[in-house]
Amino acid sequence: MTMAKPFAGSPIANISTNVATAWPNRYDAVVFLAVGALFAGIVQAARWMHQPLASLDLHPVSLDPWNLPQYALLTTLRMFAALGLSLLFTFLVAPLAAKSKKAERLIIPALDILQSVPVLGFLTFTVLFFIALYPGGEFGAELAAIFAIFTSQAWNMTFSFYQSLTTVPGDLDEAATHFRLSPWMRFWKLDVPFAMPGLVWNMMMSMSGGWFFVVASEAISVGDTKIMLPGIGSYISLAIEQQNIGAIVWAVGAMAVVIALYDQLVFRPVVAWSDKFRVELVAAQAKPESWVLDLIKRARLFSAIGDFVGHLLQTLSGSVSHLSKQIPDAPKVSVATGRLFDWAWNAALLVFAGWALWSVYSYVHAAVGWSDLGEAVASGFITFFRVIVLIAVASLIWVPIGVYVGLRPALAERVQPLAQFLAAFPANVLFPFVVVGIATFHLNPDIWLSPLIVLGTQWYILFNVIAGASVFPSDLSESATLYKVKRWQWWRKVMLPGIFPYYVTGALTASGGSWNASIVAEVASWGDTKLEAHGLGAYIAKATAAGDFHRVVLGVGVMSLFVVLVNRVLWRRLYALADRRLRID
Repeated sequence: MTMAKPFAGSPIANISTNVATAWPNRYDAVVFLAVGALFAGIVQAARWMHQPLASLDLHPVSLDPWNLPQYALLTTLRMFAALGLSLLFTFLVAPLAAKSKKAERLIIPALDILQSVPVLGFLTFTVLFFIALYPGGEFGAELAAIFAIFTSQAWNMTFSFYQSLTTVPGDLDEAATHFRLSPWMRFWKLDVPFAMPGLVWNMMMSMSGGWFFVVASEAISVGDTKIMLPGIGSYISLAIEQQNIGAIVWAVGAMAVVIALYDQLVFRPVVAWSDKFRVELVAAQAKPESWVLDLIKRARLFSAIGDFVGHLLQTLSGSVSHLSKQIPDAPKVSVATGRLFDWAWNAALLVFAGWALWSVYSYVHAAVGWSDLGEAVASGFITFFRVIVLIAVASLIWVPIGVYVGLRPALAERVQPLAQFLAAFPANVLFPFVVVGIATFHLNPDIWLSPLIVLGTQWYILFNVIAGASVFPSDLSESATLYKVKRWQWWRKVMLPGIFPYYVTGALTASGGSWNASIVAEVASWGDTKLEAHGLGAYIAKATAAGDFHRVVLGVGVMSLFVVLVNRVLWRRLYALADRRLRID
């Protein structure tokens, strides 16, 4: 009996040929040991996450530093699970907003609102839901924590991908049309590669943003519901509660080690790999490097398996593309019919918005009065002023630094882990020093707590500017040098227009994130000393701690209204300017 041979050129034939000639070498041994250790760690962490909920009371979070490796593994697994969900959300939602004007009218305002809703605002309404899915089990609380981290990661990735899709160079767009690429092939062959450099830097920022809110995500406290999931975030929360400076130092050190590890093992290889998607006519003189990527390339058997998986995915992608071409085009409609559809869609959106506002009003009106609304709006204006001033200051500082770093790949490699660590640094860790300093010198909390708002969000500007500068076409840079463009003119005519779409994405997400961070930054405590600044974040924090859902909804609703208005008046117009006048063609 003879077995049928795979047809020539198939992925099966390729792998059988490649593996036969690709004997494992010492690099394969290192790679497979690393992959095995990774899977062993994931399996062990998954076992810990599936324990009964009562085990959290039997084995509470301990400040023993020997527990930090286990806590770090659990926190990192939650972070990457949330990052995977964020990436899936980005690939599903951003193309809809970029390709359909009707969908854009719904999705972009929804994203504006969602990025402004504080993590505690999501936890207030989702903790009980997730726990009810797995009654008595820890996994429901794990899902609540992962979802909370997801809400701190997804929005800037989605905005980055959306910005890239709306600024694809015209010649590439025409080439895709000329070669009759199906929507599926266009997405994977044009849209994703063009957006990849900016998306990768925003993924790094999302991981750091998740660290910034990891305390609220793992030390869940909503009304009478209090859950401490084992992790670095709950470790920090307990250390702050017990005023244990030594434990805080241990936790920060563990964070630094974890960030350095996943920077070297995950993000630096991805940054080096994504450099091939730069849009330029002249090859860049310096390219980012990664020892992990070099190691993988030298592993013969692992490379052969990777080639097989790539061929298989390409074959499946081609099949999906072929099927998509079989779908008949939508029938063309007349101009009058199109306008009628637009009017109907806009009317439906208005009805939905009206229903949502009425639902919020009906829920809130039963327990709060006009004085509460006035307090929330006045607090909103105070936080609004803080956010605008801090974003302006952060832009003046980080745009020049981001351009300087982004134009120098070797420097970017050294700065990358440091920037991730600084962006991940939780504001709660600084509370002891800030609270003691303010109390000792009798300073005004309204002023001196304000920098905590932008502590974690200013990095959105830096990361996006670095991404924009790193993919700035080398031919344009060389042309500016050839024509001896002077410094100020170089900024105004060359670099600022080149990075402008990336800056808008960074500033927009930094603005929304600052509103989000205000709930953590406007109320700070250390032991029995508690400081509170006036603002909407403090209003929501107090309502959440008291389990007052009506005032939580009122505060989140007012915050969402502020963010939507600012984005519509300012950031959306800048997006339109970038698409209309600053597209690289």
